[in-house]
Amino acid sequence: MFRVLRLDEIDAIPVAGVNMHPLRRALGITGFAINGWSADAGQQLIEEHDETASGAGRHQELYVVIAGNARFTVDGEAIEAPPGTLVYVPDLGSRRSAIATADGTSVLVIGGGEGTITPSAFEHYFVAHASVDAGDPQAAYDTAAAGLSDHPDNASLHYNLACYAALAGDDDTALGHLARAFELDPKTRAWAADDADLDTLRSDPRYPAPPQEED
Repeated sequence: MFRVLRLDEIDAIPVAGVNMHPLRRALGITGFAINGWSADAGQQLIEEHDETASGAGRHQELYVVIAGNARFTVDGEAIEAPPGTLVYVPDLGSRRSAIATADGTSVLVIGGGEGTITPSAFEHYFVAHASVDAGDPQAAYDTAAAGLSDHPDNASLHYNLACYAALAGDDDTALGHLARAFELDPKTRAWAADDADLDTLRSDPRYPAPPQEED
């Protein structure tokens, strides 16, 4: 069951000189780490730390400023962070901290272990589509094809790869992906019925035929 809450609905816990909002526990999240932190101007927002200490999760961390204003310091470098700023710290040994520079400053901190997340299949073809818009379907194919290592049997990925390959003039590759998409998910056949990206393939005798109905 989905849940909806506001950060300010989770009471802050004063700890180690900062104010923590335990979002992960409140929401019951198990796929990634996430907590909120809040402070007023001049107060410590994020304590100075790295991710190698005994109490740390050894996480790569992403800090997202959602209200107020903060000044981060990462490995001695100061970063002004108004709302909408994302500060990503992948190195576990990097020292990081933040001071609020406006009242009502709030930050989400999202963490996870390196290599533990498998990107969704859609990420590959959504990103790739920008290359189609730019007139380079081969680049789109190359970008999206990287997703096959994690999603070798994803029908939507194969379908989009078929479109990119067809637009790039590589009918052999396009037909192979299209046949695999049809096999994995029959509804992709309906997508293909009026998809102009695949027009160059329709007259090819190798175009995947519908499955034969049994008598």
